Amino acid sequence: MTMAMTRSDFARPALALAPGSRVGIIAGGGSLPVEVADGLATHGYPPFILLMEGEVDREPQLRRYEHVVMALEQIGSLMSTLRRHGVTHLVLAGEIKRRPKLSDMRPSLGLLAIVPSVILALARGDDGLLKVLTRGLEKRGVKVVGAHEVVPELTAAEGTLTMVEPERSDWLDIEAGRAAAKAIGALDIGQAAIAVGGRVIALEGIEGTAGLLERTKELRHHGRVAGKARGVLVKCAKPGQELRADLPSIGPQTVEAAHAAGLAGIAVEAGRSLILEGPATLSLANALGLFIVGLPVTEPVNGG
Repeated sequence: MTMAMTRSDFARPALALAPGSRVGIIAGGGSLPVEVADGLATHGYPPFILLMEGEVDREPQLRRYEHVVMALEQIGSLMSTLRRHGVTHLVLAGEIKRRPKLSDMRPSLGLLAIVPSVILALARGDDGLLKVLTRGLEKRGVKVVGAHEVVPELTAAEGTLTMVEPERSDWLDIEAGRAAAKAIGALDIGQAAIAVGGRVIALEGIEGTAGLLERTKELRHHGRVAGKARGVLVKCAKPGQELRADLPSIGPQTVEAAHAAGLAGIAVEAGRSLILEGPATLSLANALGLFIVGLPVTEPVNGG
């Protein structure tokens, strides 16, 4: 039996927010900040939005809420801004494409307290930076929470979510892709892999999932992958990943790109992956004949 939903069975946030709590959102690019903001408002917690300058591509939808615009180089004033607006919980949502330029940062006590840790984290990779920022904020009294905790209906449920179900051969691709995604995740390289015919043909790198799918499309176009061979995109959280930020996600663009690459479907981890624009994503997958599957989690949950 298939499920034509993500997690719409959730009536309220999984995280119990005390009366008077206020959730802030550091908003980057993509639809996630909007979906988190709208979800919080629906649950009775209108958010405060920090629009990251030059990163947000859906500003009109986010400016409906109380907000400020902040450059990445103003990170030193983040804590004072949150306190001034009564923020008790913070969600990091959306893509931040560039790193702050340390040379453009204005000295402040808040900045001087975190810069050494941020410099070390930059050398360790994306997840290292997220962990440092999370710890730094929580030491200063702001609880960092994941989008999946405050708007759980965005997460993938377990099982087949579409009208189309995987074939037996697709499960070989799913298992191969999952093992590869976990392997590169352990090295903090990426979160996704593509398997065709039971073997991995491409791994996600710095170009992201869109680049991975474009590469696969080119491999098929040049005959490196058999034209009629099925295949699966698998996205997983990195082992030990800080789950309160940068959860694996898919959306309509992912489905379109997977179809263009000749894949049969997409597999993500249930409860630890986000399905953005859920109804549109599942509807498009159904229309294109692709499956989307939520896989059971096989390792201890971390950072949630």
